[in-house]
Amino acid sequence: MALRDKAGPDFGGSRRDFLTMAAGLSAMAAAGFAKAQFIAPPASSGAAEAASDGPVSIEVKAEPILWFDRRDRARVRFGSLEYRSGLILTSSFPRFGGLSGWRVDPKGERFISFSDHGQWFTGRIVYEGRAMTGLADVESAPMLGADGRPITARGWFDSESIALDGSLVYIGLERVNKVLRFDFSKGFTRSRGEVVALPPAASKLPTNQGLEALVFVPEGRPLAGTLIAMSERGLDKNGNLIAFLVGGPSPGQFSVRRTNDFDISDAVLLRSGDLLILERKFSWATGVGIRIRRIPLKSVVPGAVVDGPSIFEADLADEVDNMEGIDAHLTPEGETVLTMVSDDNFSIVQRTLLLQFTLLA
Repeated sequence: MALRDKAGPDFGGSRRDFLTMAAGLSAMAAAGFAKAQFIAPPASSGAAEAASDGPVSIEVKAEPILWFDRRDRARVRFGSLEYRSGLILTSSFPRFGGLSGWRVDPKGERFISFSDHGQWFTGRIVYEGRAMTGLADVESAPMLGADGRPITARGWFDSESIALDGSLVYIGLERVNKVLRFDFSKGFTRSRGEVVALPPAASKLPTNQGLEALVFVPEGRPLAGTLIAMSERGLDKNGNLIAFLVGGPSPGQFSVRRTNDFDISDAVLLRSGDLLILERKFSWATGVGIRIRRIPLKSVVPGAVVDGPSIFEADLADEVDNMEGIDAHLTPEGETVLTMVSDDNFSIVQRTLLLQFTLLA
């Protein structure tokens, strides 16, 4: 969501390569590795291809961010994170921007992203050593509803959150407080979104402070098969952030303790079994603030108020913007790398940033 003052898509590889990768991902999920999974587009996506707007290839330019701390170029440690690299992304494609979520494959290369205007973006991150240098093979397509039309045609905007379960991609729509489920095995980004049943209380969330973060819990974890849906600033009677457990063994509602005026913008489940919650705050007096909290998944149960320590904080003295998406992958060396993306709100005074850090503890 916008910052407010508040007190033949193939991801750059062949379809055969993509199917091989998907098979490997399924095996990893079975072993309990909490990671996004991807699936190749079929040879023909059938009726979905009849939509008026098909996928298009676009060029995205990248300018490196050499230092995260604007004041101290030698500093690389920020709380429990170590800065790796960053990019400022721009494109002449008029629909590029407003990126509200980001999911990568286990190698941290191929990605799925989307804008809050209901537009898919897929491609791969290019690296030189451990540093990101750009994006390649980027394609864009509108999200389609069950009727095959772009979801924006029915006034469904503010696509703000994403979770993956095999070929299933869940997208949260903050403005209408709905979740759509896309089966990427049926047309990839041309697949059609079906509405997921949510608890009645979800429809009562504020229309511009509603569902902002989604996490799907894989097999081998507490709450396996559950879709965790968190609101940006839907508050319970005690002023904490409302969240839901959808499906799974123990559906229900819980809360995330709200402190220091921070609101939720995204979340990711680590291999360790901990949730990382990306948060932000904004005021005209102090600008934007970013925080990541670490919360044990085992503490998430119906009726709970969960909390955890901050492991990272940043503000406008650092290279941040309206950070809205976070994901994690594991390097061959065993390092956990966090990737964060910002939503520029299609504004000339904001930027689309892609940042990567190593999680040190």
